Amino acid sequence: MYVVGITACPTGIAHTYMAQESLEKELAKRGYEYKVETQGSIGVENELEQEEVDRADMIILCVSIQIENQERFDDKKVFYGDVDECISHPDRVVDKALEFYGLK
Repeated sequence: MYVVGITACPTGIAHTYMAQESLEKELAKRGYEYKVETQGSIGVENELEQEEVDRADMIILCVSIQIENQERFDDKKVFYGDVDECISHPDRVVDKALEFYGLK
């Protein structure tokens, strides 16, 4: 399973990176291959390429702001998760995404 994601919050400092870390740990624990982009106060990091988005089995966006380059996800099925839930309960976010995609 290949999963791509983005985390972003209004201030782009702590919550953006805490959500990234929690999501990555959960995806790794499940044995998934993944790449998570952050859109924080210092800009876009670990930017997803269109080829990665196109290849993804699952796309998880844990964002509470409008993200840059949203058009990468046009015509894609995208699961939107809550940033705070991604930090505190990444297992729930991934489970909900699996259900959303019909993979659970």
